[in-house]
Amino acid sequence: MRILFACGGTGGHINPALAVAGYIKERHKDAVITFAGNPKGMEATLVPKAGFEFRPIVIMGIQRQLNWFNIKYNLRSVFYLATAAQRSRKLLKEFAPDIVVGTGGYVSGPILREAAKMGIKTIAHEQNAFPGVTNKLLARYVDKMLLAVGEANKHLNCKNFSVVGNPVRESIIFADREKAREKFGIGSRTCLLSFGGSLGAKRLNEAIAAVIKDHYKTNRIYHIHATGKLGVSLMPQLLGDEYKAVTESGNVDIREYINDMDDCLAAADLVIGRAGAITLSELQAAGRASILIPSPNVAENHQYHNAMVLAAKDAAVVIEEKDLTGEVLSAAVMKLLYDPKRLKQLGENAQAMAIIDANRRIYDEIMAALKG
Repeated sequence: MRILFACGGTGGHINPALAVAGYIKERHKDAVITFAGNPKGMEATLVPKAGFEFRPIVIMGIQRQLNWFNIKYNLRSVFYLATAAQRSRKLLKEFAPDIVVGTGGYVSGPILREAAKMGIKTIAHEQNAFPGVTNKLLARYVDKMLLAVGEANKHLNCKNFSVVGNPVRESIIFADREKAREKFGIGSRTCLLSFGGSLGAKRLNEAIAAVIKDHYKTNRIYHIHATGKLGVSLMPQLLGDEYKAVTESGNVDIREYINDMDDCLAAADLVIGRAGAITLSELQAAGRASILIPSPNVAENHQYHNAMVLAAKDAAVVIEEKDLTGEVLSAAVMKLLYDPKRLKQLGENAQAMAIIDANRRIYDEIMAALKG
């Protein structure tokens, strides 16, 4: 069994593919699995680190905002796009896969398109409620489209699709709440968890600083906040003269990055964050109430659509960034934290939406396609 995964660009495209590849390898030791992606993308680092072969292929998209940098970028993109089909066919002939699985990013488009032309089985997986451009184009060609949420098909009109969810780490699903709270020394305090991505979102950090100022002296709330890389130097500026008091209060844990998300989610009562597809799947699997602030700086505004799927099921509170201020966020946080019944209801509604066996579902679809 030879399987080629085509993905790239963001962790949201790459990590689901790695999770499924690992799931397959556990069950089929002799399976030959390789990944195709851009040599300068995150995939070039993450894939080999996970123990899988990586085959580089340069495919670039078109930047819509016109400036001198993007014009030069687009000129290069045109060349790579013009030769993408030929280079994809070469890669496919060299590896000779039995099936090609695409999980998003520019690189998956021409590879899956050429695989379909060559009669190779193809499957595409869409993580978001509003599909990306690549999967919109691929929907008419692939043998099966797999969706994280059923709402995505409103924008695809696929006849052959299945709702399979997004892969979620087992450590998230089975994390022990009491042990996690003991680890952080939370005690009887309510736990608030906030983050805005690995780089850090300036607007979110600004609003979180206001929230911290409102509660850090109360001893009723324990707050874990990840600033992201760009927020490390920003947060002391935002908290000003109170920064030292905040960090020494014992009520606030400010860090750059969360590398123990399983424990943080398990300990949390309320989560504030962006609305990336994998983040939302983890919130659902953990059954956590959340205030979502979709990033407006993503393709097709897909985070807003992701967030509204939860909001429609009364599983999250959504604040758009254009409406975000410290006062607005702090009021929303305090309203929820002092209403345990509402917090519980939001968490239960989120958990009711969870698909915790996405790896198995995607695996089953791949096996069915290979047999078909």
